[in-house]
Formats: sequence, C-alpha cells, structure tokens
Amino acid sequence: MSTFTEQISSNKAVLRFDVVGGPARTQVAEDMSFLNYRLGAVEVSHKVTKEKPDIIWNYDAPVKSICYEGGQLILDSFWEEGELNKIMVTMLANEMDKCGLHPFHSSSVIYKGHGILLVGGENNHGKSMTQLEGCKRGAEIFSTETTVMDHETGIALYGSKNIYVRKRAKGTERSDLADQDEGVKMFFGGEPEMPMCYDPKQMDLAIMPCIDGWFKTDVKQMGQFEASYQSYHSMMNFFGLNQLLCGQYGLAMPIVDTDERRQERAAFCAKYAAGRPYFMIRAKTPQLVFDEIDKLMEQLGLN
Repeated sequence: MSTFTEQISSNKAVLRFDVVGGPARTQVAEDMSFLNYRLGAVEVSHKVTKEKPDIIWNYDAPVKSICYEGGQLILDSFWEEGELNKIMVTMLANEMDKCGLHPFHSSSVIYKGHGILLVGGENNHGKSMTQLEGCKRGAEIFSTETTVMDHETGIALYGSKNIYVRKRAKGTERSDLADQDEGVKMFFGGEPEMPMCYDPKQMDLAIMPCIDGWFKTDVKQMGQFEASYQSYHSMMNFFGLNQLLCGQYGLAMPIVDTDERRQERAAFCAKYAAGRPYFMIRAKTPQLVFDEIDKLMEQLGLN
C-alpha cells in the first residue's frame, strides 16, 4: 500500500502528514489559502526531514474516526478538504507553540511608525474593517487574521496577509462571512490601498474593536485580567477545542495541548498584557473607532 508524505511548515515549525492508501495525489490539500489565512507564511515541501509523522491518514479504513495517541493524530476513512484544513491548522499551531511561536487571532497595522494590534478575543466584531480604515489613513498591514508572536520577546514576527478567504472548502463554510465585500462597500465605497509590512515589529498598543450600528462611541482601558483573558482567548483560538470537525458523524478535534504548555501560554499572556496598553473601543463605524485610536495615540505619546 502506497504512502504519500508532505511536510507543512510555518517558520521553524514543521508538520509531517502521511497519507496511507487512497488515490494517487501530489498534495494533501488542493488549496492552501485557508492555512495561509489562519497561520500566515505556510510552506509545503515533499522533502522529508521529520523522522515520524504528526498526522497519519488511513484513507482506506472502513469507518471514519479521529484520535490523538502518542503525539500522533490518526485519521481513518475519507475526510473532506475543509475538515483537513481545520485539522492541519490545529496541528501546525501546536508545532509552532512547541517552538515558541504563538499564533494570535488578530489583525495588526503599522501606523505612524507604531504597531497596533487589533485583538479578536472572544468576539469578532470589526478588526478587519478597522484595519482597512487604518489603511485609508496611511497604515501598512502587518497581519490580517493571525499575528505570530515570539515567546521570549513578545515581538510580532510575521502574520497572515489575506484580508478574506474568498473560497471555503466543504467543512469550513461560514454563512456569516458571505457578504464581506458588501461590508467594505458600505463603509468605504471600495477597498483602499493595502501596503504590506514584512519586518518584525513590536506592537505598542492593543485595541479590541466592537463595531455595531447601534453602539454609542465608548472607550475603556482594560485591566490586567481582561487584557490577559482576551489575549489567552486569541491564542487558544487555534487549538481546536471548540471545533466540530464533522457534523454528520459528530467528530470533534481531539485535545493535542498539554497542561504544561497551557500554563506557559498563560504566563506569556500575563506578561504580554502588562507590556502595552489595551483598550476596548465600541462605535458605529470603523471610522469612529479609528478616530479614537488617533486620540489614544496622541494621549500615549505614540505619534
């Protein structure tokens, strides 16, 4: 029985994926846009450097199942591409975490020479639209969906550069993201220019934007607990603990994390949140959110 092997990497983190049996193939996933959207700078190679696989897919097994044993994820039977995408995101994020690379659910811009982190947190209410408003005011995009932080220094090393996922494979469908272009048209008329920044940057200010047509503009600085909590939530977003992989068979993502690394991650969040001011900004439009960012930067001497 033939085995197809592929390695997927992000920076120094490497994930080996072995497919046992099934049809001839040249790659595990036909479209890598979802992985790049979620993790940024993902590369695929067929040169094997890891001694044993992190994922084993027994394609011809009769019953669909998933389990995590001895540091390996075992898949049986047929899995949709979208399901595989979500599995690979969690498993590669797990390898990144082991290497001291923390994927952080967030957008970020470089504005007036300073890094501004737009935190996703437990809600997702406007980081992309706030980022686009930043671009209208001369900001560069550093990351769109994910910012990868260095464990030791807290510096943002790199990030995803796709504002949206234009195509979602079966298993990653989202009806609430179907009209992203309409949102851009409503707020901006059309997409602004989006220059990119590729050099590592320190994020000097963290903002959690909340955009809703009913919100009265309100700015509140987060305390230590709330800033750490939202940071931790943004980091745990990648570990799949809330992921239902297959609704038809009721299969969820297994736990691939460890208690030791969870505690190290929590300590990182506490240190990171203490190292920069965090604010929540509620407003009706991204323009009003960024007006408040401009005011905060002036108050904090970030101009």
